[in-house]
This record gives sequence, structure tokens and C-alpha cells, in this order.
Amino acid sequence: MSDVVIYHNPQCSTSRKTLDLIREQGFEPEVVQYLKTPPNRETLVALIQKMNVPVREVLRERCDPYVELGLADPKWTDDELIDFMVEHPVLINRPIVITDLGARLCRPIESVLELLPKSK
Repeated sequence: MSDVVIYHNPQCSTSRKTLDLIREQGFEPEVVQYLKTPPNRETLVALIQKMNVPVREVLRERCDPYVELGLADPKWTDDELIDFMVEHPVLINRPIVITDLGARLCRPIESVLELLPKSK
């Protein structure tokens, strides 16, 4: 396994730029195209815990299922939101990067630099 893992959507410019920045820093990450191979519920929960952020921070608001399912409504519990992300992986915001130094939703892209080991 690589020292760096990126949950990536090649159609997303932010995700592509983050991947490019990781490579410019001398790392060849494990690339998980999460729309093709979505994380299961256990993996998604572990990612959110490792990022230490509220579930809603990982929820992508600018996509059809978000609007169609009415996910802006505060009635949804974290568990329900996670279930929606498992069922509709497009709801997972990206890019998520994981290293030994932690995990983060890398927006802005430069925030990935804080996750990369200094000695490569």
C-alpha cells in the first residue's frame, strides 16, 4: 500500500489538481476512484472518524441526489446521511487524502501539503 491514498474523482478539477500536487511532491498515491469502487459503510465511517469532522462536512451538496433527497433538512441523522452516501457515492465530497499524518478533505488543494511526509 502507498504512503498516500486519495479518494479521487477524475471528473473533478479539484481532485485532479490535488492528485497532481501529490505527485509533484514526489509521491505516487494509491488512487481510489470511489465512484467505481465506493467505500462500504464501515470504511466510510472510519474515514469520517479519522478526519474528525462532522458527517455533513463530507456530504457533497452540489449534486442531484442531495437536492432530490432533501438532505439539507436537519432532520437527517449522521447514520442516515452515511447510509445515503453509501447508497449514492456521488454524495461523498472529494478529494479525501489519507497518510500516516492523518486524513482530510483537501479543499483547498494546498491543504494536502500538511498531510504529506516531509522526507520523501
